[in-house]
Order: sequence, then C-alpha cells, then structure tokens
Amino acid sequence: MRIGIFSDSYRPYVSGVVLSIETFSRELARLGHEIFIFAPDYPQVKDEKERNIFRFPSFHTPINPEFYIALPILWAARKYASGIGLDLIHVHSPFMLGQVGTNMARYLNIPAVFTYHTLYDQYLHYAPLAGQITKKGMIKYASNFCNRCDLVITPTSVIKDMVQGQGVIKPVIAIPTGVYPERFQAGDPEFLHERFGISHNKKVLLFVGRIGKEKNLSFLLRAFALIAEQERDTVLVLVGSGPEEDTLRYSAMDLGIGERVVFTGKLPPETVAGAYRSADIFVFPSVTETQGIVLVEAMAAGLPVIAKAAYGSLAMVDDGVTGYLCQGEEDEFAEKTLAILSDPELMLRMSESALKKAEALSADKMAMRLEDAYQALINGSHEKLWQMGEED
Repeated sequence: MRIGIFSDSYRPYVSGVVLSIETFSRELARLGHEIFIFAPDYPQVKDEKERNIFRFPSFHTPINPEFYIALPILWAARKYASGIGLDLIHVHSPFMLGQVGTNMARYLNIPAVFTYHTLYDQYLHYAPLAGQITKKGMIKYASNFCNRCDLVITPTSVIKDMVQGQGVIKPVIAIPTGVYPERFQAGDPEFLHERFGISHNKKVLLFVGRIGKEKNLSFLLRAFALIAEQERDTVLVLVGSGPEEDTLRYSAMDLGIGERVVFTGKLPPETVAGAYRSADIFVFPSVTETQGIVLVEAMAAGLPVIAKAAYGSLAMVDDGVTGYLCQGEEDEFAEKTLAILSDPELMLRMSESALKKAEALSADKMAMRLEDAYQALINGSHEKLWQMGEED
C-alpha cells in the first residue's frame, strides 16, 4: 500500500502524536508499505534532504513558539499527491492539515482514516481562538470530522466508547501506539544518579511528559508533599519541558519539597530510557490523555504505575496488577504510592506484570493490526472493520 499521512505536527516537533506517526510509519515500512508524510515546514529542516515528505509553508504560534501552523496550499499538495498513487490517506488532526487530507481523499477517490489522538476540548487553553470556542462546540466539531472519514482509530477502547457516545457513526477501532520494549529495558539504570546526583539510597518517583497545565502536575506536587512526610528518602523527578515549569518550581518551594523535586528539562530521546530505568515508580496525574504513551514506556522499563483513573490510564493500567489507579484526591494517590514503596514483593510483582503488559503492546503487533484495518478498508470489507471494533 501507498499511504498518505497528514498531520498538523511532525518532527522536529516533539509530541505523542509525532511519536505515534513515526512509530507506525517505521513499522508499516518494515511490512512493505510506502509512507508519504504531509506536514508543516519548520526552520530546523530547511536544509535537510527528506524522502517522501511534503512540507507546507507554516508560521509559529505566539502561545507555543515550537509549534508551527501550516498554510494549506491545496494546488501544490494535489499536484504532488496525484503523482504518487496513494491507496488511502490517514489524517492525525481534525484541523488544518486534517481538513486538507480529507479533501485530498475525496479528490483522489480513496478512503480517509482519522486517529483521534487528543481530547481536543481539554486543550482549548493552547488554541489562539479559544475564547470563541466552547468545549461542547469542540466535541461536536471533532465528532462531525470523524463522520466525514471512512474509519476512525482511537488509542484505547475507552476513547472508542467515548467517541461513539458522542455521535460518531463510522467504524471505530482501538489501536494503541506501540512501543519497543527492548529499548526501555536497555536503558542505563545509573542515568539519573550520574546526571543529576541522586543518591542510590533514594526512592525515585518519575514523571515524563510536557510540563503543561493539562498534565495536572500541581496535583502531583501536593501528593508528593504527603509522600515526603512519611518517606524521607524519596525524590520526585519531572522529565520534560513546558510553560508551567517556573510555576511548579515555586509551588514545590511553597510546599517545602523544593530540594526533593528534580526538573530535568527536555532530555535527548536516547537518554529517556535511562530515566525510566533509574526510577522505582512511574507517577502519572494527567486526566486528559487518550492513551498516555509514556505509561507503556514506563511499563516496558519494568516500572509499576500510579495514575489518576481517567481515559487513557483506565485502559493502559491494570489496577492492582501493573500498578494502581486512583479515583480520589492527593491523599489516595500518596497512600497507594507509599503502599508500593513499603512492599518490595508487591513492587516486584507489579514490575513483572508491567513488563508483560508492555510486550503485548509492542510496536510491531500494533502496526500489524493497523495494516489489517487498512486492508479491510481498501477491500471494502466493512463487516470486518465493525468486527475489529468489537474485538477491543
């Protein structure tokens, strides 16, 4: 198959969406398919020679200078796409280039697939026109976009049920973004100790992700303050960068835990596996994830997970098996973290279960499932698509 991927973000931008696109593209190529990317241009790639990538002129947003918005120059994209013999188009956003992708699919008379990566109504604070958009309006917009496509992919069955409950009538199949377990198992267990001077006698609680409002990190700091009162030899490590970093630093100091919270900033991708392997427990307070790829990465490194019980976490974490899900407030989050820290046998059992869970979500297995869905769509096997949706 020749597959056109349309996305409002792509490398060098770093996000879960970009990671998903790159992972599936890599694995689909290994299965013998050819991938063509349609994405915004970025200053960092001006002089790079890229194969099978069409870059749209773009401009950066004032809210996030790293994020660029593409200018949808249709005639140029149509000219390029018309000459490469695409079999289907897969869009990864319902906005600028997602609209271009679905229009292109109609123009070429080929199927359109959409992955529902994001709870768009939860991220309006990043949208330049957020003041003019309601959450209800955004949900309706996303649902209408889904119904313009031939197939919808969601990262988890929880999100599949959600979008179907919001009026999506097209086939919906849950296919998580897979990981490479061996990469995380091979991480350097000394990384955090050597790079950030964390003593070996400390228990390390780890978060990996964007340091943004939507990640609910103020909740995590308050929970850690409760943990720190009872477990003096614990540290909290936050890996990532984002607009809330300064605010959270001040909050940590106000809570009296400033010296026990480590902000690493953005780390090179090749070192993140070492951060996981240096930690004892992965802590995840976000309630806005459709999957939370970092949850699977953490489990691939053998970490038990403590997470808020919401959306992606509900699907990724087996409560009481690979970690704990928390329905309540900071005291419950702290209590369940302390329960694992104080019980080495429980930590070991959860670690082993986490590894097994991650193996089941390997990148190659998830890509083969996506390949099956693509093939059914191209062949017009709608019954099989509905059947795959019911298997989740």
